[in-house]
Amino acid sequence: MADVVEEVIAQIKENLTVTTTDGAGEEGGATNATGKTPSTPEGMALAYGTLVVMALLPIFFGSLRSVKHHKEQSTAFAKTGEKPDTMSSKDAMMFPIMASCALFGLYMFFKIFSKDNINYLLTGYFFFLGVMALSHLLSPVISSLIPASIPKIPYHLSFVQGPQEGGEKKSKEKKYLIDYRFTTHDVVCFIVALIISVWYLVQKHWIANNLLGLSFAVNGVELLHLNNIATGCILLCGLFVYDIFWVFGTNVMVTVAKSFEAPIKIVFPQDLMTNGLSASNFAVLGLGDIVIPGIFIALLLRFDNSLKRKSKTYFYATFIAYFIGLLATIFVMHVFKHAQPALLYLVPACLGTPLLLAVLKGDLKKLLAYEDHPEEKPSKEKTSKNTNANAEKTTPPAKKETKKKEVKKAK
Repeated sequence: MADVVEEVIAQIKENLTVTTTDGAGEEGGATNATGKTPSTPEGMALAYGTLVVMALLPIFFGSLRSVKHHKEQSTAFAKTGEKPDTMSSKDAMMFPIMASCALFGLYMFFKIFSKDNINYLLTGYFFFLGVMALSHLLSPVISSLIPASIPKIPYHLSFVQGPQEGGEKKSKEKKYLIDYRFTTHDVVCFIVALIISVWYLVQKHWIANNLLGLSFAVNGVELLHLNNIATGCILLCGLFVYDIFWVFGTNVMVTVAKSFEAPIKIVFPQDLMTNGLSASNFAVLGLGDIVIPGIFIALLLRFDNSLKRKSKTYFYATFIAYFIGLLATIFVMHVFKHAQPALLYLVPACLGTPLLLAVLKGDLKKLLAYEDHPEEKPSKEKTSKNTNANAEKTTPPAKKETKKKEVKKAK
């Protein structure tokens, strides 16, 4: 009888605890079963405002860095003839499918295996990625801060597989398995990035998380290139459906986001004013909602540069549209107290704005025809030479002799 009474009391306490959450989730404002501090309106405004700023900065600076990276790729292409890796239309169509498989796979892993063990593996993986990403991001900043008195000594780390001779085939070309050039300034950047990554690895502090997350976002916008607008439209539309389905159709996205402990999101505490740096009631924005629209906006900046106009109309217009779409996402999330698929609001804003602007300015054909790395079309001289060479190859020997005789008679 005593056991039954204890079970009833425990159930009543559980029901009372659930009702005090007032329908808010982990990012809600009420004190819940985990004992999170209530967030004040000022704290929520600070958290959401900071999230918006942290989302805008990687897109802006990553887009600027992508222009420089595009020029470096074009120079390398002109020298070596090796076309840079860009996302094709087929890759864009497959991306939402592969992302869905990865997301559902993580969901099943979290359901079957221990969440802590999986997060240990993921943390170690993102630790090494974070060191490299943060080093690349901090390299120009730290290099400018290092005094000129400290020498910038270059180093070259290479691991070469020499020429091989075997059988009839002889390979005299060297294969570079490792070919990495760095300087003493890069070593300093690596040490700083290592310290921040170890800080995240040990304490999982939200500031360290944001530093790593922002470095991933900036590098993603800088290095991931869509070759043309059509590919960007395919990618954004596919992820538009992906985001809506996995957030509204199932609980998979929310479950993985709550269980996944890795710097793949930026966070900011809503109770910062109350608890300071030890705050724990976070507002969250995934890196995918920054990087995916960001690589499209960076493509528009490169398109603006190709037009050789003084203004960057398409870049700034779409950048502002992204800002408005992000505000709409936060507003709806705050009103309905439910996680929102941010791409539901960001994709129409980021796609509709440049297309409408191109129609109004008469640049629609130029916008759709633009490519970062267009395929070289053979010139008329080359094609004529090729056709003459092919004609000579296909001409029978008898006709060649008659042609030679005719040429001699003419002389």
